[in-house]
Amino acid sequence: MTTKKIVLYVTGGIAAYKVPLLARDLIKKGYQVRVALTQNAQKYVTVDTMQVLTKQDVYTDFTLQKVAYVPHVHLAQWADLAVVVPATANIIAKMAQGLADDFVSTTLLATPGPILVVPAMNDHMWENPATQRNIAQLKADGKRVLEPAHGFLAEGYAAKGRMPEPIEISQAIDESFQSQDLQEKRIVITAGGTQEDLDPVRYLTNKSSGKMGYALAQIAQARGAHVTLISGPTNLTPPTGVDFQPVRTAQEMQVKVNQVYAQADVVIMAAAVADYLPVQTASQKIKKNQDVWHLELKKNVDILQGLGQAKTHQFLVGFAAETQDLIANGQKKLAKKNLDLLVANDVSRSDIGFNSDQNEVTFLASQQAPRKINKAQKHQIAQAILDEIKARQGW
Repeated sequence: MTTKKIVLYVTGGIAAYKVPLLARDLIKKGYQVRVALTQNAQKYVTVDTMQVLTKQDVYTDFTLQKVAYVPHVHLAQWADLAVVVPATANIIAKMAQGLADDFVSTTLLATPGPILVVPAMNDHMWENPATQRNIAQLKADGKRVLEPAHGFLAEGYAAKGRMPEPIEISQAIDESFQSQDLQEKRIVITAGGTQEDLDPVRYLTNKSSGKMGYALAQIAQARGAHVTLISGPTNLTPPTGVDFQPVRTAQEMQVKVNQVYAQADVVIMAAAVADYLPVQTASQKIKKNQDVWHLELKKNVDILQGLGQAKTHQFLVGFAAETQDLIANGQKKLAKKNLDLLVANDVSRSDIGFNSDQNEVTFLASQQAPRKINKAQKHQIAQAILDEIKARQGW
């Protein structure tokens, strides 16, 4: 259990209704949580709600009863982490310019510790050059800013600007307290599926969402590593601070990985690379002229096996997505590809693996008994994988 102290600064966006869920999750994790509400925030979440959840007085102005100290200075100095959630365009502008015209903005200006900003607003407000200048200023000032999500907005359509879900914010808060135990380590991670063209409009691919690889990249970066993320097409936003290298095909991924392999300390091949590709790719769209289409395929490049053969000092991690005989098939892949660690998972289950936010995996290594990691969020699985690598490397 942690004893870290967090202040949630809640501003007047509709997404404020989700903050009680965030506060509850943080308290369950053992964080000490206090809350400050702007006047507009109180339209969406009540003082009573936050007091009941946190069992602490809620700050709304400069005159908190029962205290003899200066409330905004005390709160600013008390926090190990300040979280502005949701962060409207208005509070972002105030923070960027150093304005202090209410309790929340004044306390944030007086906060000496780290600040995590969680924007949530209309997509046009987010994209406005003024907002982007303010975001850039906050980052330059050392504030950490989460990217808003793409999703259904209060206005009734889907776009970028939606507040990340409470569980994602909670994970970001956990990362803020990560020890820098992977500092100066160079970690290469692949993610997502590849696309192998049939013609100009069709391609072969798979169901990989990239979530596991992106979680690994985000956690490794938070723990201080220099991370190169080589990713096939996904709907995900690359984690802040990583060296992001987008690719489409397996051959493109192979080229990118080979370019950075020699300098890598660890390579984690979480991508779902297509095993086969068409023998021929049509230069024009293939017409629907036949009832049956016989598609001839050939083996694709085996990036992982090539890395295993060329390995010198690198710690090489592979993934095995299986639908049957998980351990037996995983052990064969471990040996055949000369891996240091294999992460096996059952993709026949709908509740874990591809496209899910959760996974359940088994670690396989030479001359070691399999070690199962029970079902958990992919960010937690990522932590476990990196912990396993660190332990095996003796870092």
